[in-house]
Amino acid sequence: MSQPAAVTIVVGWTPDEFGEVALHRGVEEARLRGGRVVVVNATRGDALVDDRYADEDQLTALAAELGAAGLEVDVRRSMGADVGDQVLAVADDVSADLVVIGLRRRSPVGKLLMGSVAQRILLGADCAVLAVKPAG
Repeated sequence: MSQPAAVTIVVGWTPDEFGEVALHRGVEEARLRGGRVVVVNATRGDALVDDRYADEDQLTALAAELGAAGLEVDVRRSMGADVGDQVLAVADDVSADLVVIGLRRRSPVGKLLMGSVAQRILLGADCAVLAVKPAG
């Protein structure tokens, strides 16, 4: 009899408080479900000016933190026209069971002008999505 496939948790991660809260919750969910974590750090292609796209030091710190968690972890970085689509593509690629994202407070005008990565993921995912925000 074959073992069931491990649960796969995809975390949309940025090197800030929103990414950290998503990462911690994703790790917690992976521990609870006995699964693995796939971390996605994406940008629209303006990586040199996008402070949400991790640099090498931030990736090293992330790898150390996740290594200490004792979970199977895969970190993916990507560039493309839409960050939400990049997260969804990874979720599809790994047959994610859950996507965890951090939420930012945005003004209605900000949402209208720039769209919403969270909204794109919430509406486009083929699996459950857990949206979390920092305390406070």
